[in-house]
Amino acid sequence: MEEWTRALAESTGSPGGGAGTGLMLAVAASLTSMVAGYSEDDGGEPARIRERAQLLRREALRLADQDASASKAFGAAFRLDPGPERDDAIRRSSVDAAKASAVLGERAIDAIDDLAWLATKGNRALVADVIVACGALRAAVAGARTNVSFDLASLRSAGTSLEQVREQHPGLWAAVEKLNAAMDRIDGLTTAIDDRAAPTDAV
Repeated sequence: MEEWTRALAESTGSPGGGAGTGLMLAVAASLTSMVAGYSEDDGGEPARIRERAQLLRREALRLADQDASASKAFGAAFRLDPGPERDDAIRRSSVDAAKASAVLGERAIDAIDDLAWLATKGNRALVADVIVACGALRAAVAGARTNVSFDLASLRSAGTSLEQVREQHPGLWAAVEKLNAAMDRIDGLTTAIDDRAAPTDAV
């Protein structure tokens, strides 16, 4: 962690915010696994949640590395001299970066249901950990949403209008709204259990 955060602190952009998004997803997955491990259920759901969370933790770190590579190519494209080669590089790298962030976002959305289950049926003594996991998951969703949106908008630097971007990349465009909705869902989940996690607020 020391080595990775030191690299993140450098003004290189690789790793950058997208890779940080992957790390936040890994944190959320790790906490989900921990809480599930402390929870008991005759139906075996905590064990299934824990297995999914552990797989997600590993995948999130892999996706963080992929995003760092995409970010590096993205930055390199904008450093090229103006001309057709630069425009082509911007188009390729912007779409690749948006796709990398969209995948991270999809994985984060998939994790919401498991946290929701733990929030209502998991070990109540670990509700604060669930709140922290929700915060990390929201950061991952927000990061993915913002990066997809920014990367798509960057296509304007290659002469593409936002209307053309929406027509040419409808799936990525729709991902932004889907991630916005996911943030709202996480906010609702957090609000629903915050009185149990932070009871001193009510005094």
